[in-house]
Amino acid sequence: MKTTNSRILAARKLTLLLSGLVACGIAVTILLAPDAFYTAYGIDLADNISLTNELKAPAGVLFVAGLLMLAGVFRARLTTVSLTAAAAIYLAYGSTRLLSFAVDGVPHSGLVGAATFEIAIGAICLLAVLPDLGRRKTQTTY
Repeated sequence: MKTTNSRILAARKLTLLLSGLVACGIAVTILLAPDAFYTAYGIDLADNISLTNELKAPAGVLFVAGLLMLAGVFRARLTTVSLTAAAAIYLAYGSTRLLSFAVDGVPHSGLVGAATFEIAIGAICLLAVLPDLGRRKTQTTY
């Protein structure tokens, strides 16, 4: 029978694994097949090289962030920073989409679904990291 602490650790690792795989998967798809990715959301890149370039730049950042999230699965010392990054990134994407809905109107249903997923996974990551953020850590001087 697992202890409560080991269950919490397993849940945190699963959360990071899911958030990291999703971030990396989306990023790789945008980097390698941007037309297919954005067409699914009703966005036509129409061979616009500048727009494609502009969309790929944040995909690179999302890929690196996804790797950081995955690193927290394998390195216990990175778990807190990985969960914090995941919460910040997913909540930023989701809340920015909500702001856009209010300012610009409601977009394609796939983007509404993306916002819902981003806010949900961001909230889960935030809840998972909150206990760590409240703890005092001993400081090491160099």
